[in-house]
Amino acid sequence: MTDLEFDRTHVWHPYASLRDPPPVRLARSASGVEIELSDGRRLIDAVSSWWCVAHGHNHPSIVEAIRRQSERMCHVMFGGFTHGPAVELAERLIAFAPPGLDRVFFADSGSISVEVAAKMAVQYQRAKGRPQRAKLAALKGGYHGDTSLAMALSDPDGMHVLFRDIMTRHFFAEKPSVPFGGEWDAADFASMLRTVEAHGDEIAAVICEPIFQAANAMNFYHPQYLRELRRLCDEKGILLIFDEIAAGFHRTGPRWAQEHAGVRPDIMTVGKALTGGHMTLAATLASGEVADTISGGTPSAFMHGPTYMANPLACAAAIASLDLFAAADYAESVRKIEARFKSALAPLVQRPNVADVRVLGAVAVVETKRLPARADIERVIDEHGVWLRPFCDYVYAMPPLVSGMATIDRIAAAIADLAACPPGPPQDGDFHE
Repeated sequence: MTDLEFDRTHVWHPYASLRDPPPVRLARSASGVEIELSDGRRLIDAVSSWWCVAHGHNHPSIVEAIRRQSERMCHVMFGGFTHGPAVELAERLIAFAPPGLDRVFFADSGSISVEVAAKMAVQYQRAKGRPQRAKLAALKGGYHGDTSLAMALSDPDGMHVLFRDIMTRHFFAEKPSVPFGGEWDAADFASMLRTVEAHGDEIAAVICEPIFQAANAMNFYHPQYLRELRRLCDEKGILLIFDEIAAGFHRTGPRWAQEHAGVRPDIMTVGKALTGGHMTLAATLASGEVADTISGGTPSAFMHGPTYMANPLACAAAIASLDLFAAADYAESVRKIEARFKSALAPLVQRPNVADVRVLGAVAVVETKRLPARADIERVIDEHGVWLRPFCDYVYAMPPLVSGMATIDRIAAAIADLAACPPGPPQDGDFHE
């Protein structure tokens, strides 16, 4: 039995059936912006392997940092120990983060960092003498991860609807509808205002993906929404959590998506590009006020502790990744990628099966009226040598931030080819994120 045959029979893949699994390709190696397959073909990784491979695959600086750390210590429990890579990474991450977020809790995945952020907010409110504030408010169209609490904070009608009965009910405002670059309309904030006015005594925090709602909407919204949200949270004594896992590290242009609005959260989650996609690691950053309040409550300990918290190998990778972010002008690189995508993809809005085209930073989205058939998607991938993973009605690209213009042109050509295809049959979950 070949590797692919065994995989097809025994190995579950993300959002896939084992009865009729979607095709998978056998990767042999990866370098730069490309993934090499077992048959020698190469595919441009147009989605940065789920948005994390910011500097390209197998970046020699990050690989070497992992190798050096592996010779000293691969792992040690963070309960009762600390180590140099964790301390250095915390120091570097605080310097890289928005001002005021100077308390760091390391997690082993983005979903867990969201769970940590929500628990921080609830424990903060309890320490403030407001234990009834034990729920969160979130946005429809949002996505925060696949663990239970993260699912419960994601779009209630999105990809996790199957598990609604096992999730805690939180409060949801309508998805922001004024687009990034559009003319602000105060009515767009009315739903959130009503939600907080009606349930503020129960809400510990509001959580959102700033500016860019990713896996449930591929939506870019107006920065004024975040300014209004910051003002409202301050007025009501509610914490504000920004999930920068997908949008952070220059993905939308600036270092953090929140910079488009000029506001700061009380708690922020980061992940994905933190290690350049080389190891799994995330972090939840909090203000001193949040941390000091929790530490002054009962219990004074923050009640969370992943087994692989602050794994030394992952910390070493993240330090090397931050070195790379510091050494190059990623904001300028993203501006070039944005301009190239806008120029190449804007005309696609005239295609019969295209509902919208939108680009922000190094994120390009072609919203179809319905995705083309799987056979057309596979053909485009193979003919163009570009790895795309459409989902719902979205054909999108989030390439490595180091991608050159020739790479962006090839990605855009593949997307254009796919946008020219007729709509396929309704999809099941195979192409969901």
